[in-house]
Amino acid sequence: RFPETLVHAGPPSKAGRVQAWVLGPGLGDGRWAEEAAADVLAADVPVLVDADGLRLLEPDTVRTRTAATVLTPHAGEAAALLGVAREEVEAGRLAAVRELAARYRATVLLKGSTTLVAEARDTPVRVNPTGTGWLATAGSGDVLSGLTGSLLAAGLAPRDAASVGAYLHGLAARHGSDGGPLSAQDVADALPAAWRDVRAG
Repeated sequence: RFPETLVHAGPPSKAGRVQAWVLGPGLGDGRWAEEAAADVLAADVPVLVDADGLRLLEPDTVRTRTAATVLTPHAGEAAALLGVAREEVEAGRLAAVRELAARYRATVLLKGSTTLVAEARDTPVRVNPTGTGWLATAGSGDVLSGLTGSLLAAGLAPRDAASVGAYLHGLAARHGSDGGPLSAQDVADALPAAWRDVRAG
């Protein structure tokens, strides 16, 4: 169905030249997942970590990377990374995203009805204005990861890639929802319309 997709059965480092990696969606767990995660995180290209990949992270591994790292947790995943209750993250989202960015020395996109983007260095936290509750659907975060990963591969700085990805993702959900529930595929299908809106503006 998707002839442009390249598939490789071996370890990521043997897949050929890449501009960025998205690690986590559909990764699962177990030894193979751990080895794949270690392989990707050792690469000297930007890496976005989401979903299953977040459970495999060690702060020291991320902090010592020479290329950019972007983490995209929701509140539950952020709580696990910080070792606190989800309710604590929900009650203090700004503090949580800043603490994650500092602890991992990474760019962190904290997903939610109000998505926040923070960097490890002392820069203002960005708040995405296009978010909508319709994005709380299975697979929607994978669309965001793929979109943001492609922006990293295109050469955007991590903070900008995360911010633009969140903005377009939210805008696509508004295009695709027609005022009602939508699927992750609806969000993906609406991305071209969201991109045209931004270019026309």
